[in-house]
Amino acid sequence: MDAIRKSAILLLSLDKPIAKEVIAQMPRDLVEKVTLQIAQLENVSRAEQEKVLDEFYNAARERTPIERGGLATVNDLLEDALGEEGGSILESVKQSMSSVPFGFLHNVAAENLLTYILEEHPQTIALVMSHLKPNQAAEVLTGLPSNKQLEVIRRIANMEQTNPEVVKDVEKSLELRMMSTLNQQLDKAGGVPIVAEILNLTDRMTNRGILETLEEDDAELVDQIRRLMFVFDDLLKLDDKAIQALLKEVDNSQWALALKGASEEIKEKILGNLSQRAADMLREEMEFLGQVRVSDVDAMQSQIVDAVRRLEDAGEIVVSAGADGEQFIS
Repeated sequence: MDAIRKSAILLLSLDKPIAKEVIAQMPRDLVEKVTLQIAQLENVSRAEQEKVLDEFYNAARERTPIERGGLATVNDLLEDALGEEGGSILESVKQSMSSVPFGFLHNVAAENLLTYILEEHPQTIALVMSHLKPNQAAEVLTGLPSNKQLEVIRRIANMEQTNPEVVKDVEKSLELRMMSTLNQQLDKAGGVPIVAEILNLTDRMTNRGILETLEEDDAELVDQIRRLMFVFDDLLKLDDKAIQALLKEVDNSQWALALKGASEEIKEKILGNLSQRAADMLREEMEFLGQVRVSDVDAMQSQIVDAVRRLEDAGEIVVSAGADGEQFIS
C-alpha cells in the first residue's frame, strides 16, 4: 500500500473538522494527490483501515512520548489553564465518555441494519430507530414494509423513558448477531461525496485551488465534486438578495420544472421573491406541466445549481464555508 493511499484512508478515518485541519497543514501538491486518491477510493476493507491506523499509532507513539492520561490528568490540566471555569469542561468530557446506546450502529448502512431488524417486533425496531441519527433512521423507515412503518412510528412517538437494562439487552443481542457479519463486510469509504464534504469545510481559496488543479487531469470528476458541494436544497441558505440575482438567471419555465420536485420551503422561498403577478404565473406554469419525469426535474435542478456557481464565480454572490461546515451567503 503506497503512502498516498494510506494518507487518504487515515484522513477518512478522522472526523471531518479534524481532517480539514490536517489538510490545511499539508503542502499543496500533497493535498492534490491525497484528494484525488480519496475521490477514487470506493471500498476499503476493515482490515486495511485497521492496518493503516495501527501503523499511524505506532509511528506516533515512537515519536511522541505521552504522559499519563485519565480524568485526573484532564482535571489537573484544566485547573492549571482555566481555574474554576475548567469544571464545566470536565463535566462535558465525562458526558462524552459515557457510552451511547446503539452507538456501534451509527456507521452501519441502513440496508445492512434492515437485514437484522426487519423481522423484529415493531417495539424493538422503534427502540433501535430512536437511537439512530435522524437521516439513518429515515432510511431504515423507508426500507420497512408499509404496514410496519405506521406501527413503528406510532411506537416511537409514544415512547417514553425505557429501562436502561432493556436497552442494554436489546443492544447486546443485536451487536452479537451483527458482529460476525460486520467484521467480514467492506466498509464504504472515500468517493466523490466524501471529497465534497471535506472541501466544503475548507476555505474558498483552498478548495478552488485544489479543484482547478484536479480539473486539469479529470474535469468530469471535478464536475461531480462541485455538484455535491452545493445542492438544490441549499437554496434555502441563500438570502433574498442572492435569490433575486438567481431569478434573473433562470427562466420561469426552468423554475416551473425544478420546483415540481422541491420542498414547500424552497417553493415559498422562490415565490416569495417574485411579484404577486409573477408568482401566480409561475404557479400556473407548474400546474400546466402536470406529471414530469424525476430525471428531468433532477437535471433542471442541477442546471440551477450550475447557475449558482456561475454567479459565485462572477462575484455576484459569495458562498463561504463556516466553521461548522454550513453554507452562508453574504
